[in-house]
Amino acid sequence: MKITLKDVENVALLSRLEFPENELATFTEQLNAFLEYADVLNQVNVEGIEPTAHVLPLKNVMRADEAKPSLARELALSNAPEQENGYFKVPKIMEG
Repeated sequence: MKITLKDVENVALLSRLEFPENELATFTEQLNAFLEYADVLNQVNVEGIEPTAHVLPLKNVMRADEAKPSLARELALSNAPEQENGYFKVPKIMEG
């Protein structure tokens, strides 16, 4: 499958992105090169090779959840542009 300039223009339109004509041509070449390389990778014999999610063995390194003292309300609100009744006051972003 070969990506055409028209394909890239269509994706740009759907994504609401605008690019100069010369960049669209460059993106078309780059996407086709990527697909050609992906096709090369699809031809690699992986018979008997275990799938991996990461090249290094990983383990959960999360710390234990421990309750600790938090900032005093006055200190937390000290740099707030606006506050109301001891809380941060922010602009409304949803109707309802």
